[in-house]
Amino acid sequence: MSETVNTFEAQQQGRPTGPLVHGYEVIIGFETHAQLSTASKIFSRASTAFGAEPNTQACAVDLALPGTLPVMNKGAVERAIEFGLAVNSHIAERSIFARKNYFYPDLPKGYQISQFEIPVVQGGVVEFFLDTGKGADLTREKKAVRLVRAHLEEDAGKSLHEDFIGQTGIDLNRAGTPLLEIVTEPDMRSSAEAVAYAKELHKIVTWIGICDGNMQEGSFRCDANVSVRKPGQRLGTRREIKNLNSFKFMQQAIDYEVRWQIEQIEDGHAIEQATVLFNPDTGETRAMRTKEDAADYRYFPDPDLPPLCISEQWIEQVRGMMAELPRVMAERFVRDYGLPEYDATTLTQSKAMAAYFEATAKACGQPKLASNWIMGEMSRRLNVDDVAIESAPVPAAQLAALIGRIADNTISNNAARQVFDTLWSREGTDVDAIIEAKSLKQMNDTGALEKIVDDVIAANAKNVAEFKAGNEKALNALVGQIMKASKGKANPQQVNDLLRGKLG
Repeated sequence: MSETVNTFEAQQQGRPTGPLVHGYEVIIGFETHAQLSTASKIFSRASTAFGAEPNTQACAVDLALPGTLPVMNKGAVERAIEFGLAVNSHIAERSIFARKNYFYPDLPKGYQISQFEIPVVQGGVVEFFLDTGKGADLTREKKAVRLVRAHLEEDAGKSLHEDFIGQTGIDLNRAGTPLLEIVTEPDMRSSAEAVAYAKELHKIVTWIGICDGNMQEGSFRCDANVSVRKPGQRLGTRREIKNLNSFKFMQQAIDYEVRWQIEQIEDGHAIEQATVLFNPDTGETRAMRTKEDAADYRYFPDPDLPPLCISEQWIEQVRGMMAELPRVMAERFVRDYGLPEYDATTLTQSKAMAAYFEATAKACGQPKLASNWIMGEMSRRLNVDDVAIESAPVPAAQLAALIGRIADNTISNNAARQVFDTLWSREGTDVDAIIEAKSLKQMNDTGALEKIVDDVIAANAKNVAEFKAGNEKALNALVGQIMKASKGKANPQQVNDLLRGKLG
């Protein structure tokens, strides 16, 4: 619950503005709580398993019984180091823990152990692509969001309001669960950019395995700090939208908050710094409390925890155990497979998709075609049927065989889609057998194709004249007629070449 750093006027004045909303620039910073994937809590041996009966996973340390002392979980530290390495951060050789005093109804100690002055992870950057527009107007821009810090802390328990008429129950199972709080600079300029950042961060923490990323269970929770200003003015007063646990609600909440703040300013009201909640049923944000500053939390060093010291040897040991990072893998895909940067970044959105691509590309020897099919038809079908790529009914070997038949001109792209449909529905498993059964082979008889071309030219004098007059679209009409006459078996490129040759 630290503050997104909002004191970077010099840097912000020089950063490009995003799309203006009614003449206002939107400024967004993020604080994300990633629950670390340790089996036990950050300062005790109690389990972190989700879904247990209330108060069955809270030990004496979590309950703050007299005489108990916190002991640092080494696995939590190593996961913080992994994250720092993944985003090119500085790993502090020495960091300290503080007691953050605040009214916590669901933390028996009455304070939270966190890091304040010296966090374990400092700086770093998260890079991603942002798509804007559609169709011919689609543009892809590479974005970078700077990180201020990522620090270790313990989670609080949970207040239960349902099933308690007029009362509140407290479940302390979550108290002491290890969190890595990741704080950005206020670098984002739209809700779309904020969501793209959150998705990229989610990909990173799940890829390296430090967090399961389950937003419904609270493993990955985002707080968005939102403010607006006229271009060139100082940063406006921010309001923090708490606990956004879906990307859809994240965008809706930020868009509503931006509109609300602009309306308030235009009506002559000042924005008061506050913490707000988003109600997905009404699509509105509402103030929960006036936001405190760091001084209100009364941080002071925790006397029971010594400084956390991390040696270069320990960092290198963790680095050696890490799997290939998504950005490193994307660079390799560009270098080894000749893919565009956008393709490489998209294909490394998950380990499963990256592995599927590599298996397909190696089997068919056509990496760009493999990329096109996985990002196109395969992704479309996965989304429609709500299937994960690791459970796709078309394994990599089958897709590779299909791509091989496209590459050697055995079938056209249209015919390939028919084969893919058959594979997807599990009505067939052998690509060549499906091609034969459906008579999908392209025409290889040049003489027969030339006759069809000549017949279409003779029967479409108007289109021929329009093409010769400079209308390129008229050629497409002729190609369509030829494909129809050949029952889709003609090679479109060969048809194009023949037509242009005959029509000059």
